[in-house]
Amino acid sequence: MSKKYCCILIFLLITNQLLAQNIAVLKQEIENIISGKKATVGVSILSIENGDALAINGDDRFAMMSIFKFHIALAVLKKVDEGELSLHEKIFIKRNELLDTWSPIKEKYPNGNVSLTLGEILEYTVSHSDNNGCDILLRLIGGTQAVQKFINSIGIKDFTIKYNEEQMAKWENAKVNTTTPQAMVKLLTLFYDCKILSKDNTKYLYGLMEANSRGAALIRGGLPANTKVAHRTGMSGNNNGVQMALNNAGIVTLPDGKHFAIAVFVNNSTERQEITENIIAGIAKAAWNYFTTKAQ
Repeated sequence: MSKKYCCILIFLLITNQLLAQNIAVLKQEIENIISGKKATVGVSILSIENGDALAINGDDRFAMMSIFKFHIALAVLKKVDEGELSLHEKIFIKRNELLDTWSPIKEKYPNGNVSLTLGEILEYTVSHSDNNGCDILLRLIGGTQAVQKFINSIGIKDFTIKYNEEQMAKWENAKVNTTTPQAMVKLLTLFYDCKILSKDNTKYLYGLMEANSRGAALIRGGLPANTKVAHRTGMSGNNNGVQMALNNAGIVTLPDGKHFAIAVFVNNSTERQEITENIIAGIAKAAWNYFTTKAQ
C-alpha cells in the first residue's frame, strides 16, 4: 500500500469519525429537548444530498392525523400521471359532503352544490388541511384501501390508513392511522427524488406543501424567517387533557441550496400546547444549526 493511499485512507477515517461525532452531538441535543417532557416523541432527520441521518424512536408507530393528506395527495397525483384523472377536471361537491369540520371549502361555499377542479381540491387539502376536501379525494380514488395499497407498493410498509377524516372524529379511530418517523422521511425523500411522481407533479405537490398555511409554530417556528419548508401538519384536539398528536414533517431548504427531510411526531402529550409546539420547533432549529454549521 502506497504512502499516498495510506494518507487518504487515514483522512477518510478521521473525517467519518468526526461526522459521526457531530451527528451524535445533534442527537444528544435533541434528546435534551425531549427529556422530561410529558409526551411520546419520535424523530427522523436525513440530509437528502449528504446522507447524514439520525432517529429517535424512529421505528415506533405514531398516530398521523392530517399528516396522511400527503400520502393521499401522492395517490391522487399518481392517477393524474397515469391519465386516470386530470387536475383540470371538475368535481361536483354536494351540500351533504361539506360536514361541520375544519374546512375552508365549507367556509367559502357553505351551501355546497359547487364544482371545483381537482387541482383546487388538492390545494385546499394539502395547503390548508381541509378535512372535507380530504374525504372527497378519498372517495374519488377508492378510499383508504387504495391509498394503503399504493403507499405499500412504493416500499413504505410501516404505514396504516384505515379511517378517513370524518371517521377520525372518533378518538379510537384516529389512533389507528399510523406511521413511523423513519418511514415518513423515507417517503419524503423518494418524493423529492421524483421516484414516486413525474417531475411536473412532484414540483406541483412540492409547491402546495411550501404554501402550507398551517403549523407556523412547528418546524417553521424554529427556523429563520422566509426559510422554504415544504411540509404537512397533523394535529388532534385534547381529550381529558391529553393531545393525541401534534406532528410535522417536511423538507427544509438550506441556505446553500441543499435540503434535509425531517419528521417529528409528538403523541399523547399532557404538556401545554406551547410547550408541545416548542418541542418540534426546537428540534428543527437544532437540525438547522447542525446542517448550516457543517456547510461552513
